[in-house]
Amino acid sequence: MKRLIATVAALGSVFLMAVPAQAQGAGAISVTQTFHNAVQTFAPPDPNAVQPCTGVPGTLTITFNGVAHFTVLTSGVGAGTGWATFTATGTFSFAGSDGVNFSGRFTAWDGQNFNLQNFAATAILVIHGTGTDGSSLTFRDVAHFSVSASGMTVSFDKSTCG
Repeated sequence: MKRLIATVAALGSVFLMAVPAQAQGAGAISVTQTFHNAVQTFAPPDPNAVQPCTGVPGTLTITFNGVAHFTVLTSGVGAGTGWATFTATGTFSFAGSDGVNFSGRFTAWDGQNFNLQNFAATAILVIHGTGTDGSSLTFRDVAHFSVSASGMTVSFDKSTCG
């Protein structure tokens, strides 16, 4: 989730740099970034460096393709309203400290909507892998976060292993 927030912050920076280049009166700004064969490695103590179903620490390496898209309305009645999405899919390898290594595929998606008073985001992560001991790893997570004038809601209520 922290990585997703960092990605959105980076997109926000790109957006802010693009604002001066926009024509006066333009109604929307959109930024799209694609990733091809991107590689990230997470090692302890990074909280992403754990087997999600057992909590065993290890080194996680992901290789993925993805796209991030950000749109915000800049004028008119809806000024300050925006949308952001991020999708990535690829392969992973996980070398567990218990000697069981996993490899497989994953897909991650995040969607956000906001205006000057409200913000809502939902993220989904699906992982399928096979362990060197013959075990299988299936993990699904749905998380939701929202902020409005009436308060903040955080929900991580749909994580499943199986």
